[in-house]
Amino acid sequence: MFDWEDLRHFTVFAREKSLSAAARRLKVDHVTVARRIAALEGALRLKLVERRPRAYFLTPDGERIAELGERMELASFAVQRTASAGQSGIAGEVAVSAPPNIAAMLIAPRLGELRKLHPQLHVRLDGDTRNISLVRREADIAIRLSRPVDEELVVRKLAKVSFSLYASKAYLASNGEDAQSYIAYDASMDATPQQAWLQTQAGAAPIVLRSNDLAIQAAAAVAGVGIAVLPDFMGAQDECLVRLPHTGAALEREVWVAVHSDLRHAPRIQAVMAFLAACFDPAMNQT
Repeated sequence: MFDWEDLRHFTVFAREKSLSAAARRLKVDHVTVARRIAALEGALRLKLVERRPRAYFLTPDGERIAELGERMELASFAVQRTASAGQSGIAGEVAVSAPPNIAAMLIAPRLGELRKLHPQLHVRLDGDTRNISLVRREADIAIRLSRPVDEELVVRKLAKVSFSLYASKAYLASNGEDAQSYIAYDASMDATPQQAWLQTQAGAAPIVLRSNDLAIQAAAAVAGVGIAVLPDFMGAQDECLVRLPHTGAALEREVWVAVHSDLRHAPRIQAVMAFLAACFDPAMNQT
């Protein structure tokens, strides 16, 4: 018999295509992943990977075992969801994934309210920009700025987030309203509506800073580096920043919440879903 944990590590490696990526996903070091793969090969008496100096590659047998492992992994997640959905009462852990600044500015400040209502409920709040998998239980609930499309999910639109151009009072005093230097996302975010809208606003003006982190962009705008595109729930709260006029249509993003259909009726999931919806109503009215 093989160890299921060995197969799970191998399956994640096969999906992620590298030891380092699998290690990050599993939250272990790459040596552990390599050791688990070797242990599985020993138990199965089958060569699953070709070991080369800089990478591992699946053998034909490895590809077949990875496909079977994927099915077993999905079945195990289904068992976990079924067991989780059957628990009564509003207690236990609920894992929520949300964009980092939504998590930090709209959800985290109100978690005390949820604790008072349901003291036996524990929330794990992760700030994520990647599309985590609810099917694989990387979280129980996900908040995203685009509509999730997996057919196993139940989705609901929570709100719309508006964006504007912001610059610091010091930047405007030093450069005048006609001076334009912009802060943008890096190339990894070129496909986002925010980046496209910024490029429309900036035109030929220089991009003086690029960052994949919105909090860094906001801090740079406050420091007078240039003009940034920020969500209004973020920019309007900072007294150092001034909202600037824009050209053309305004930028809005829809906020969606998703949960796996197996979990939608679990009492603790419903309690957290109601709480998350309440987090957005007053915030959206501020803009």
